[in-house]
Amino acid sequence: MCILRSNSYDLVVMATRQNSTNGKPKSPRIQVVLPESLCEQLADLAEEESRTVSNMAKVLIQQGINNYINKTTELVKSNLNTDTDTFRDKLEKQSIKRLKGPPKRIRYFKNMDN
Repeated sequence: MCILRSNSYDLVVMATRQNSTNGKPKSPRIQVVLPESLCEQLADLAEEESRTVSNMAKVLIQQGINNYINKTTELVKSNLNTDTDTFRDKLEKQSIKRLKGPPKRIRYFKNMDN
């Protein structure tokens, strides 16, 4: 079922690319070292969904990456909203300053389209 080597690493990922017999490159392959309990859970999930262990791992990795990207995007949006809210609050707390008379100089710009 699961073949594990006893070492100090929990996860080792190394992409390799092979060529098929017709010369076309195969999809990249990775090797991952898992704890026995995680490997058994993966095998059980694969069996429930009638998938190979490798295919189940691929599906779960895809879902994990999508979830990570969505969380990161939401965090960035949240930070942008927080920055906007902070900026708005600071503006609203500023005292109102009235202009002292009309502006001293008015600049007119020529329309460059004509």
